[in-house]
Amino acid sequence: MESWFDTARFGMFVHWGHSSQQGIELSWPLVGGSFALPACTDVPVEQYHASAATFDPLGWDARALARTAKRLGMQYAVITAKHHDGFAMYHTRQSDYSVEHTPFGRDIVREFLDALRAEGLRCGVYFSLIDWHHPDYPAFTDADKPYTFFRWRQPDPAGWDRFLAFMFAQVRELLTDYGPIDLIWFDGAWERTAQQWHAAGLAAMIRELQPGILINDRLPGQGDFATPEQFVPAQPPPGRWETCMTVNESWAYNPADTRWKSPRQLIQTLCEVAGRGGNLLLNVGPTGDGRLPPELTERLAALGPWMARNAGSIVGTRPGLEPWQCYGPSTRRGDTVYVHLLLRPYDTVTVRGVRIRKLRAVRALSTGDPLAFSVRTGIIESLHPDPLGEVTVSVPERAIDPYATVLALEFEPGVYGDG
Repeated sequence: MESWFDTARFGMFVHWGHSSQQGIELSWPLVGGSFALPACTDVPVEQYHASAATFDPLGWDARALARTAKRLGMQYAVITAKHHDGFAMYHTRQSDYSVEHTPFGRDIVREFLDALRAEGLRCGVYFSLIDWHHPDYPAFTDADKPYTFFRWRQPDPAGWDRFLAFMFAQVRELLTDYGPIDLIWFDGAWERTAQQWHAAGLAAMIRELQPGILINDRLPGQGDFATPEQFVPAQPPPGRWETCMTVNESWAYNPADTRWKSPRQLIQTLCEVAGRGGNLLLNVGPTGDGRLPPELTERLAALGPWMARNAGSIVGTRPGLEPWQCYGPSTRRGDTVYVHLLLRPYDTVTVRGVRIRKLRAVRALSTGDPLAFSVRTGIIESLHPDPLGEVTVSVPERAIDPYATVLALEFEPGVYGDG
């Protein structure tokens, strides 16, 4: 069944928690770090959890962040309702380890979801199956370090039953008390089996509470879309997919991490993902006071104008041409094909294997300027009333975008069958 997700192409991930006051990654510092997070620190468990008592992000502005997502052409956002550390960024009746019991007190998840809906954006929540704070999980301690994959402590049966009841109740809260939720983004499944998580039962409850919801593939054996992380797969996964990616190398605010991606990298990654038919879930990590760090806002500020000019080649599109047809990713909406030039063209660009007599115009998408083009096909093929051939487009200097130049090839209606 067709879904809004199938052509959304761009979304915002928000990783944030009380530990952002300490300028450290979410959750992983309390277990000693992770090979996947090169700038992650190791802090004592007590120190990590202590900042929950002082969390007071007075700079948090849910409406401003939702407006930023809208301005960037994003179609949805996913906020961390609960990460592996067990701290709930919403008001939960199941635990006092939540934002409700901090100096701030306000329900961050509710504020953000309401702000997204006000901007006409789809709503998603991130929920970790892991809970390194809950005693029945069991909670992670300094004695458990170093964190070693496949060697974590197992709960006792009675404790696990209590934890499952707690976890199911928290998910139920999110899906009954917070309005329509379009997407739930699970994580942390690796520590237990699908049977231990009662994954099938959890999915059934979720779909009963929110029939139109999408579930990611990190609830074992379930899921409506794949979630490659921190890279763009060379070949698109089968079915729906979304790659989640940070702007530096950390998910949460970490001033020690200075490995920031450039605006060009971010824009060209978005082009690559859209050209393969996926969505890019780009992460932001607010500081401890709730504002975005300046290095992040600078990059988003550069990305915004490019999307203002070129969002038509990203949002609402499907994959365009085959890789051999042009040098760069391409997308399509109806009978318009968008070619993304990730390298500066040498005067002209050639697109191959298209119905040249059905091509009506070529324009530079960011400026709207019409571009001159010529067509060519084989001698014998030219006798055919509707031959395949190649289009050579002249790309003048004025049409070149510093980040990624987009050419719009406009064909006659019906060339692609769904125009």
